[in-house]
Amino acid sequence: MYIPTDMTLPNTKTLEDMRFKTLEEWLAWQENLHFTSIELGLDRCMAVADTMGLLNPSYTIVTVAGTNGKGSSVNMLSSILTNAGYRTGSYTSPHLLRYNERICINGKEVTDEALCASFNRIDQARGDISLTYFEFGTLAAFDLFQREGIEIAILEVGLGGRLDAVNCLDADVALITTIDMDHENWLGNDRESIGREKAGIMRNSKPVISADSSPPESVPLYAEQIGAIYYQAGKDYQYEITSDGIWSWQNSERNFTKLPQPSLFNKKQISNAAGVLMVLTLLSGKFPVSSEAINKSFREFFITGRFQIVPDKAQMIMDVAHNRSAAALLVENLRNLPVKGKTHVLIGMLKDKNRQAIFEILSEIADVWHVVSLDGPRGASAKILCEDLSALHISENIFSYNQVSQGLDKIRENIFPEDRIVITGSFLTVGAAIKHLKLQK
Repeated sequence: MYIPTDMTLPNTKTLEDMRFKTLEEWLAWQENLHFTSIELGLDRCMAVADTMGLLNPSYTIVTVAGTNGKGSSVNMLSSILTNAGYRTGSYTSPHLLRYNERICINGKEVTDEALCASFNRIDQARGDISLTYFEFGTLAAFDLFQREGIEIAILEVGLGGRLDAVNCLDADVALITTIDMDHENWLGNDRESIGREKAGIMRNSKPVISADSSPPESVPLYAEQIGAIYYQAGKDYQYEITSDGIWSWQNSERNFTKLPQPSLFNKKQISNAAGVLMVLTLLSGKFPVSSEAINKSFREFFITGRFQIVPDKAQMIMDVAHNRSAAALLVENLRNLPVKGKTHVLIGMLKDKNRQAIFEILSEIADVWHVVSLDGPRGASAKILCEDLSALHISENIFSYNQVSQGLDKIRENIFPEDRIVITGSFLTVGAAIKHLKLQK
């Protein structure tokens, strides 16, 4: 158990004395500060958080881990609690368009100025400790939440759980969404190993919810070992889709009926919403919320890049699916929304993903492939993606591009109204498409 020390906070420099003046400069520097972009472990982050007095916050903490559904669950929880009148902070990653998306207060992104001031405080507090890009962002979230006087924070784990920087703070309630294969290089090569890493966000005598009705055995086993209070979908709470656009939820204490679906075209969001309702039930003693706040948030739910349907010359769907289970869900949702023409898949991926497994799943619906290179050290080139397709004996109707914008323009020039464009594979791919189409400012 980490025991905080009583250390004096360093003096805050004036704006003129900051290492950098703009958010872009801070982020560019952070990307190269640490010797590797990803290094799991809590020691560095906890040491700096200790110096800054951030390890024992006054606000309640909900930590969300899992393979898929984390961002959606955080979005729903934050929205409901904000609608209920509570001062709510949320931390998510990665971002699609702006870094500021990662840290929100009452659903509003924090400003560049607030981030720069926080990065400066972290820079002073760290001394000679080298922090990763993600650790800087996580500490900034803790810092800004404390300074803004929030009542409850909803924190999305970046990678895994046990050794993720978010786990520096103890969760009052933990939520684990679906668990599947992803980040195998860091978390293990089977669901049991990955489940154990994600279970690391649990705490003794604190509740934890598995929104996965069939989690790896390592998840409930770890809860039992450490004395966490374990709840599981299908056992401790149930939900049922009663008719189009309507569903119900119940456990031994509460029930909700005539709930609006968070997404009419993505049924998986009901599973995420059901886990969210269990979290809210466990928080109800301190944070009661009305049915009106819940229904309003579900009706208005929208999260960019999650089976997002975009009006265009032909049907266009953007989805950040970048692992097997997300790709399988994408295929299922596409089959429930059929088109008469061809499906054009525009895809760019990171090198450390199981690309061939995702291509194999998407091949069930893909008629034409458009592979694109992604920038950065983790980005896979279009050449690599073509080789992946070739390994699966897919050799026809493949086009390659250096940029997402280039591929998207080419598809839109030649597509027919009865066709479909699916943009997927990475947050970077979808983000680039959104920027090119100027869908958001």
